[in-house]
Parts: sequence; structure tokens; C-alpha cells
Amino acid sequence: MGRKRLTNYVTRIKSDFYTTFDAAVNPHLSQLQPYPFEKLRALFAGVTPNPQYKEIKLSIGEPQHATPGFIMEALANGLKGLANYPTTQGVLALRQAIANWCQRRYGLDLNTETEILPVNGSREALFSLAQTVIDASRGYVPLVVSPNPFYQIYEGAAYLAGAEPRFLNTLPDDNFAFDYASLSAEEWARVQLFYVCSPGNPTGKILSLEDWKTLFALSDKYGFTIASDECYSEIYFDEANPPIGGLQAAKLLGRSNERLIMLSSLSKRSNVPGMRSGFAAGDAKIIKNFLLYRTYHGCAMAPPVQTASIAAWNDEAHVLDNRNQYREKFAACTPLIAEVLGTAMPDASFYLWAKTPIADTDFARGLLEHYNVVVLPGSFLARDVRGVNPGKNFIRIALVATLDECLEATHRIQQFAKQL
Repeated sequence: MGRKRLTNYVTRIKSDFYTTFDAAVNPHLSQLQPYPFEKLRALFAGVTPNPQYKEIKLSIGEPQHATPGFIMEALANGLKGLANYPTTQGVLALRQAIANWCQRRYGLDLNTETEILPVNGSREALFSLAQTVIDASRGYVPLVVSPNPFYQIYEGAAYLAGAEPRFLNTLPDDNFAFDYASLSAEEWARVQLFYVCSPGNPTGKILSLEDWKTLFALSDKYGFTIASDECYSEIYFDEANPPIGGLQAAKLLGRSNERLIMLSSLSKRSNVPGMRSGFAAGDAKIIKNFLLYRTYHGCAMAPPVQTASIAAWNDEAHVLDNRNQYREKFAACTPLIAEVLGTAMPDASFYLWAKTPIADTDFARGLLEHYNVVVLPGSFLARDVRGVNPGKNFIRIALVATLDECLEATHRIQQFAKQL
């Protein structure tokens, strides 16, 4: 066979091969829904905001208070650590700082070697925890349960672990209680992971000790792991009554940490979302497997971030100042928004969950067009369950901007709502 004929033959074979065998793709990726902010961009397509007003963005839960100077200084001082590979477990000084904070905040005595694991923000840990604890080899499709509305990472983590998400509606008329009865006994038997967020996103609901007792009883009966997302735990209004944490609830009820993992973060507490720093703590068996998974996953925290995190966990003065700023904004804005929308002070967190007189998507689109204020439609944060989307006709307002900007946005929301 001549060289030209051979070249043509090889080209044809390669063409046939790539036509027959497409590149392999994880099939679970097709189950993922667009992220809420992708939906928001699509919703706002073609909208021209009123140029009379400067944009005020209250749609994303991104803290906009100033990062404390001592944290930035510690980060800079830690730059020399860039010459070393970090360990997945993190340095002992960081784990000790986290343990000390857990003792001060919750009265916990955690083992720094077996019960604490630094993570790069609670978001990546919430996702990778599902990949660690879900076992899809048991002859049935596992279920992952979360509240509805919810943080969409829970859903994505479930799908990509080979599980199916199930959502428990939480409605204002029921004080945002979980609708446990919506799952059958057969479904509960398939549950392997339950995500709970307290204080909740977007409602701000705090689980009481009785709420935790009920959830623990279900975990004992059906053997599922509880992932307690506590990234908003330090944004609250009553200094005498901070939100109870999952591990704290277990201790108060005389329980061990079996099948329970708490995930916390510095992002909201210390105004460092770009630092991506948090921790997972709890059941030593799960932490051991989580450490193994993360070692292969390649998500060790950068040394400068570890240094800055130690400084942040060791200080409470900046956290109190942070809370005071949110407290001032909620006190000023909530009554004004409540005059035109159905809302009230949340238990905690920095969101107002407000009922709209028209469709939440129409409200958000109109508010942007006429008054250049960006909020997030509640329906983007929930799924239809039994014909009900509990986020429908609600908006999430993140009071993360300055007091002046939040007040200005509040007045614009009032003006728009009064025209409806």
C-alpha cells in the first residue's frame, strides 16, 4: 500500500472511531439544573435598568463589610509558606484554633487529630462530603434529603454521588418546620444523607433543641448521616441567645457525634469569602474517611490561608462588630420593607425572605428595570414538591451592602411595590 493510500486509510479509520465513540461524560452532569444566578441572568436578559439609579445588588449572599486588617496582615505574613506543600489535615495550630473556638462557642471538647478537618470553605466540603458518605452499591438508589427552599449544592452533591435528592417543604405558615411526613417509610429507609442548614438559607430559621431531637431520632432509626451546614451561625441578633449548633445539640441531649458532621466557615463570620476557609467536625469515623477522600481530591488549604484562619478563629471582637452592623441594617430596613411586602425579622442570617404581591420573577425583573435593585426570586431556590414550590412569590433580599445602600434599596423597593 502506497504512503498516500495508507495516510487516507488511517484518516478514515480515525474519523470512523471518533464518530462511533464520543468522549465519555459523567451522565449525572445532565441532571444538574442551572445555578440560581444563571437563571437570574437569563431572567434579566433584555432588561435595561433605569439609568437614573445606581445599581444596588442584594441578590447574592456575599459579605461586603470590610475584611479585618489583622486577617489580611496574617495572610501576608503566611506567604513564606508557599514554598511548602500543605497537608490535607492542616497544621496543628489551625486545628487547635478551631477546637478552641468550638469550646468557647459551643462548649465542645473536640479531638484535634480525629474530629476536626480544615476545608476550603463550607461549599466544597458540603459537596465532597456526599461523595464520601454515599454508598450507591447497596442495590437501591440512595436518597439525600434537604429542606426546600435550599442551597443548590445539596442537590448537585446528591446527583454526582449517584443518589437522588428529596426535598422537605418548609413554609412560613408552619414556622418553616420540616415536612417529614412527605417521605414514606420506604423512602426514609433509602436515605443516606440529610442536609440541614441552621440558620437557614434563605429563611433564617434556627433549629431548636427539640428540632434536633426529632432529626436525631430519625437518624437513629434509619442510619443516615446528618450534614449540619452552619455557615451563618455567627450572624444573629440576640447576643444572649446564639443559634444552637448540631454538635452542641448532640452534647446537650447526651448523645455522641455518631453520623453527625458540622460544617462551618469564616466567609460570613469574618468577611473573607475569597479566602475559602472553614472546617468540618464531628464523627471521627466519617472524618477519617473524609480525610482519605480529600487527600486524593487534592484540596489542602494553602499555608497563607491557614495562617490567616488561625488569626480569625482566635478573635471575636471583629465578629461582634460584624453582627452589630447587620443588626443595625435589619432594624432600619425590615419595618420599611414589611410595610409593602410580607416579611419579618428572621431568627438569624443576613437575608430577608419577603412575600411579593406578584410573581417573584416579575417582581425581580420589574425592580431591576425601574429601580436598578437586584434581588433573587425565591422560586429559583426551591423545587416543586407535591405541586408546591415554597419559594414561589417570595424574594430573597441579602442585606450585605452598606447601611446607606440598604436603606436606599429599601426605599426603592417600597416605591416599586406601592405601584403594583
